[in-house]
Amino acid sequence: MARKGIILAGGTGSRLYPATKALSKQLLPVYDKPMIYYPLTTLMLAGVREVLVITTPKDQESFQRLLGDGIAWGMSINYEIQNNPDGLVQSFLIGENFLDGEPVVLILGDNLFHGQALVQELKACDESLKGATLMAYPVRDPERYGVVEFDESRKVISIEEKPNFPKSRYAITGIYFYDSTVVERARKVQPSTRGELEITDLNQMYLNDGDLHVQIMSRGMAWLDTGTSDSLHEASSYIRTLEHRQGLKVGCPEEVAWRKGWIDDQQFETLASGLLRSGYGEYLLHILGKGELKLL
Repeated sequence: MARKGIILAGGTGSRLYPATKALSKQLLPVYDKPMIYYPLTTLMLAGVREVLVITTPKDQESFQRLLGDGIAWGMSINYEIQNNPDGLVQSFLIGENFLDGEPVVLILGDNLFHGQALVQELKACDESLKGATLMAYPVRDPERYGVVEFDESRKVISIEEKPNFPKSRYAITGIYFYDSTVVERARKVQPSTRGELEITDLNQMYLNDGDLHVQIMSRGMAWLDTGTSDSLHEASSYIRTLEHRQGLKVGCPEEVAWRKGWIDDQQFETLASGLLRSGYGEYLLHILGKGELKLL
């Protein structure tokens, strides 16, 4: 059974005002590409070809103009509206018809993942279609995140949301792999004191059943949250440095689709030819003729 993907691209982006007053946060550029390209290509690298983008009523048309229906990339991209940002768990209730009882990977639209081992780590998370698998990343300020605690054998023993006294420095990142019971479980989640359906409560359900697994991201991997002006600038600088040093682009859906064989050379060249004036298309044509370049 194939795993489907959800990108949560709703919210008000208030931490980025005034830049987001008239534009969705996930449409802002991270260096040379729209922010949403990065979580989208992460899903693609995980082998996901059916994606649901959940966004706001005012932003849905903009996302549709940018991403279309996904056919050009050998995918299927659908859209649903989240009228109010009532918590991450709401994604599964909104996407119930799209999921149709299949397992899913949810990724936040402002999260960026990169590293040589990314594909292998995504595959490791995707291996089990039973239970939930999360990715954890060591941080200096775990009190800002959902935090996972392990025992000596690295078995998960607790998860807490933004604890005052964190039990570890491992933060839960913005990508979540769930089995086909996620919608059923999501219906049981009650609003928190903030009035939101908290992802930590959903994860706790899996933990209580002994079905919560956490993959610790390896050293050298990067996880960036681009939800503030400073973090957005840092992410853009990170991508710029990588691309200038390596001559390879990060978060390029055309390239990922081509390297995965979802589109052929002719389809790839057609996409590239329509983008030549930006230099983005020149890059695509270059790798079409230079097959030795490796996808990271």
